[in-house]
Amino acid sequence: MKFQVTQHSRDLDLVKTLIKFFSCGKYNGRNTVQAGDFIVTKFSDINEKIIPFFDMYPLQGVKSLDLKDWCKVAELMSKKEHLTDKGLEQIREIKKGMNRGRNGY
Repeated sequence: MKFQVTQHSRDLDLVKTLIKFFSCGKYNGRNTVQAGDFIVTKFSDINEKIIPFFDMYPLQGVKSLDLKDWCKVAELMSKKEHLTDKGLEQIREIKKGMNRGRNGY
């Protein structure tokens, strides 16, 4: 599981602020475009820092739907359901409906 925010390379200071604010994650610059990513992959950081932040400060708009689905996957993983065939299939179905796979968007 991964949390990622992409920003233009001119906003490197913003990404550094996110790393400091959340006390986790890393910056990954991209070679092909002038952009970079704030990435968090440690599940405990996602579960204990990132998700609670968005519970307190919910996103608005269509991205809020993707975040809600992403949090469902995190919940399944917290319950170790991703280790079963049924749970893994649930995660695949949720993922298919996210971002560009979301109907009507």
